[in-house]
Formats: sequence, structure tokens, C-alpha cells
Amino acid sequence: MPESTPMQTLLDTLPQCGRVEWIGIRPARGEPMQLLERATVTPGKGLDGDRFKGRDTSKRQVTLIQKEHLHAIASCLQREAIDPEVFRRNIVVSGLNLLALKGKRFRIGGVVLEYTGLCHPCSKMETALGPGGYNAMRGHGGITTRVVEGGELALGDEVQALLLPQKDQP
Repeated sequence: MPESTPMQTLLDTLPQCGRVEWIGIRPARGEPMQLLERATVTPGKGLDGDRFKGRDTSKRQVTLIQKEHLHAIASCLQREAIDPEVFRRNIVVSGLNLLALKGKRFRIGGVVLEYTGLCHPCSKMETALGPGGYNAMRGHGGITTRVVEGGELALGDEVQALLLPQKDQP
């Protein structure tokens, strides 16, 4: 078993838990987001009813963004607030730095997700948010995840990092 370094100890220490604030699916390309109170999540497919049609190995099965970043993006655009559906992410969470989940699996309700990368803004954000929207989102676009264990999640569910067994850690 590898020896833990001080930096690894810092990276692994994540006692904060987040909370699901908003859930949405994109039923088809270009259609408005549908807001949900709860969702069923399936490995390889993401949220049931979402337009995502990836593979079991896809790294973008479910997308998340921090509620705190919605305020930062709005501020960069000199706006009071922006509705979550504009960002076209599946889940908005509060109270947890999503970047601290890098290299980790985490539980939301009965679902286990695995951090797979950053969810960068696309050029559509310039249209959705107006001039400067793309740049306002840079660094605030959220994360992509893969579904490890399917199940149900709901508004208000806790978001909590899981410790991986030493052999599974990168």
C-alpha cells in the first residue's frame, strides 16, 4: 500500500457535504430543459429522459455545476441572477467545491458518480447568456461524471465524497 503524502492527505480530506438544489434534463437538442424534483439515473445512460445517448464508457453521462458559480457568472455579466436551466447542466449543487471531487467517486441519494473532468462552456453560451457569456463561464462550467451505480436522486439530497480503496486510487 503506497504511503500517503501530506498533499494526498489534503486532497483526500473533504468533510463538507453538498446539497442538490436543482435537477434538469434536456429531452432533445435545442429543446428547453425540463425541471425535475427527482430523477432515475442509469449507468451508461445518465438521467432517464435526458438526450444523452452515450456509451457505458462515456465520461459525460451526468453534468453538475455549483450554485455558487451561477452567482459568479451572473456577476461577470453584470446581472443579478441567471436561471440554472440556461447552463444546460443536469444537477446544481451547493455547499461543496466540485473541483475537490477530482479523482473521486461521490454519492447523491442512491446514485454513485465518478468525476471524469471539467465541463467547459460551449459556443452556445454566447447566445444563451449574451456577449461575453462564453468567457464569463470559463472556469465555472462545472464537471462531467460517469454513473458507477444507478438509482434515484432528488432535490435536497446530500452530495458526499466516497473514499476509494487504496488500490483504486490514481
